[in-house]
Amino acid sequence: MSVHVQGSAASAGGIGPGSRVRRAHIGVMTAFIAAGLAFAGLASRIPDVREVLGLTPSGLGLLLLAMSSGAVISLPSSGWLAGRIGAARAVFTGAGLLAVGLVVAGIGTALPAVWLTAGGLFLVGLGTGTWDVAMNLQGAEVERELGRTVMPHYHAWFSLGTVVAAGIGAFADWARVPVVVHLGLTALVTVGAAAAAGRRFLPTQASEPGRAGETRRNPLAAWLEPRTLLVGVVVLAAAFTEGTANDWLSVAITDGYRTESWVGVLGFAAFVSAMTVGRVLGTGWLDRHGRVPVLWAAFALATAGALLVIFGTALGLVAAFVGAVLWGLGASLGFPVGMSAAADDPRHAAARVSVVASIGYLAFLAGPPLLGFLGDHVGVLYALMAVVALTIPALAVVPATRPLPADR
Repeated sequence: MSVHVQGSAASAGGIGPGSRVRRAHIGVMTAFIAAGLAFAGLASRIPDVREVLGLTPSGLGLLLLAMSSGAVISLPSSGWLAGRIGAARAVFTGAGLLAVGLVVAGIGTALPAVWLTAGGLFLVGLGTGTWDVAMNLQGAEVERELGRTVMPHYHAWFSLGTVVAAGIGAFADWARVPVVVHLGLTALVTVGAAAAAGRRFLPTQASEPGRAGETRRNPLAAWLEPRTLLVGVVVLAAAFTEGTANDWLSVAITDGYRTESWVGVLGFAAFVSAMTVGRVLGTGWLDRHGRVPVLWAAFALATAGALLVIFGTALGLVAAFVGAVLWGLGASLGFPVGMSAAADDPRHAAARVSVVASIGYLAFLAGPPLLGFLGDHVGVLYALMAVVALTIPALAVVPATRPLPADR
């Protein structure tokens, strides 16, 4: 299965091709920033969720596993869904599921009821997986139409959304705003922004047999391609590096540096701010130096940042915040570059992006219970060493992200 843009200006209501691509460019940016707002709106309240529900680190890990499970379940079919109903409808469908999940999770914290919170997080995961693949597919399509690297910029908009949401979350934590109120408002913003984004997307449809230049094949064939699987491993390492900080950095700083929870959330805000900067600057680095050397440098920087956060307690909070910034810069490019690499060939982009995203999201499936288990035994701060254990061997598979020969 492949996704392609419908042809003429007439098919887009008389808008010229350049205008259509510019509109879609803005739409993709809007989708990414909305996804960032929704994600960090939840992530910024994780310390409060832990406190309200009275969870141990392993208990929190199992709760977060509900969200990861929903995402992993939805990802294998999300590329197919986007090809069937279009990226715009797939994004809106994912946003709707995510919004309902946020409301349910918020109610779960208000009761409090762990099982209801877990159910809400499962719906959040389902929606996130559907939304993520659809907007990355549309982003890759626009990137090809523009003829230049823009995928990291889209992920920078996601990171900008997380920065804004983390700041709001830190204030909400400090002001004691109930989690249910915060997540309910986040849900409303999410649905509205997703609807606005989708109206600007390039129209897409499933490929038809016999169309010139198109090859119809079983989308499961992508699971047998060595390059696709290796790109998936790169994204797995990147997702674990990013996702561990998203889920645990605020808790690790709060516990490990013996500070207030809102200070830990500000550490998380420093991380996502650095990711935003890395993704904005990363497009130039990638065009100038290529994917492989940039990703090697990024993984090394993330490793150094994580080590500084873990072992910087003697230096105080300055070390935690500097480490969070280095970690964020290093974690900024792995996921977007992996998505671009999976979509190098537009004929099979939908299937390959779905495979790579599915492999990457295994990090979100395994990460929460792994970090929670380690946190019970060595503390959440030292449990972050799991990031270092994965980023170093990931350097060996980075060359798989080199562009395909036909796309050089």
